Amino acid sequence: MKLDVFGREVEVVRVKETWVAYYLGNEGKKRLAQDISIPEDIMESEIVNYIADLCHEWATPRNSKVTIQ
Repeated sequence: MKLDVFGREVEVVRVKETWVAYYLGNEGKKRLAQDISIPEDIMESEIVNYIADLCHEWATPRNSKVTIQ
């Protein structure tokens, strides 16, 4: 699932029983988002709200939402 997290592009994928987050770059590259830890028991439908709560410090008046891309 690709997300716009307060202006930052993040991809969250399920790997076996674990959620893994990646920062997406402009050239199609991605790197592990080590500062985003998602509990295993979070359901996919809860990811957007969880990420919004976790990363709320990133919010600005211009980038005030977490949305699915």
